[in-house]
Amino acid sequence: MELKVFNQEGKQTGAMNVSENVFGAEYNEALIHQVIVAQLANKRQGTKSALTRAEVRGGGAKPYRQKGTGRARQGSIRAPQWRKGGVVFAPKPRDFSQKINKKMKTAALKSALSQKVRQDEFLVLEEIKLAEAKTRLMAEIFKNLDIKGKTLIITNEHDETIMRAARNIEGVTITEARLLNVYDLVSNGKCIITKEAVKTLEEVNN
Repeated sequence: MELKVFNQEGKQTGAMNVSENVFGAEYNEALIHQVIVAQLANKRQGTKSALTRAEVRGGGAKPYRQKGTGRARQGSIRAPQWRKGGVVFAPKPRDFSQKINKKMKTAALKSALSQKVRQDEFLVLEEIKLAEAKTRLMAEIFKNLDIKGKTLIITNEHDETIMRAARNIEGVTITEARLLNVYDLVSNGKCIITKEAVKTLEEVNN
């Protein structure tokens, strides 16, 4: 299959042949959802912790006698209803991680990439070259390409100039082709990618 290629001025300069296997895969919403849920779960630290009534210091003695005071019976001043008492069902450190097979990750990424192509949200540029790391230069490219809203920029490798020029633009995410994940694709609208990055994606996922 072919993808149109544009320059930074927004004019089409040609086309490039890409792998049908990577950019023409069938859309699998259930798989994409499963991979994204796992990805977000794996980011969770799971370090929150609180004390139960058994772990709070003190409270060993009964605060007052069982009967005759006119008040409700109490067994400990560290019960949850007391100030400085323990927490009911207190959260404890736990592992939220979910295992996802490599084949599933790759299939989900191909599916998400292919859907971007079908929805005309996948824009291939000859290259992204900036004279200096200025936000206005990147904003000009966005204006030329008529891009608004949440946007994902995929470069072939880390480029400090592009990173610094785009980081102040609201809703812009920058990543490298080898680090691309399903969540970044799905959570953004338009996707800008260089020709070199497209070739890298094909090498990694074919």
